[in-house]
Amino acid sequence: MNQEVTDFINSLDEPWQLQLCDDLREVVHRAIPEVQERMQYKKPHFLKHGKYAVVISTSKKAVSFTIFNTTNLEIPTNFDCPSERKTLKILKGEKPDFNQLISLVQFSSSNL
Repeated sequence: MNQEVTDFINSLDEPWQLQLCDDLREVVHRAIPEVQERMQYKKPHFLKHGKYAVVISTSKKAVSFTIFNTTNLEIPTNFDCPSERKTLKILKGEKPDFNQLISLVQFSSSNL
């Protein structure tokens, strides 16, 4: 795990965001055991073979989980954005389906 990503997550002011980002990071690691992490544009980016797989970003009211390479993936309707990447916006009190996210990330990153 990349220390800069750890530091970013640990620096979050909102405890719910800190926990959620930790949980989402674990989702990515379970989906892509060989994932590479790095901070880019002040956001944690997760790569497989040097190609973007996932990015986590935060705002005052939400945590966003963006999955790349989703053109050929059936994505639930609660995700937004263009066909090549989809974003799930998670608000305080919401709990995403982590098993579903693992499956989506595994499939989307399978041919990276």
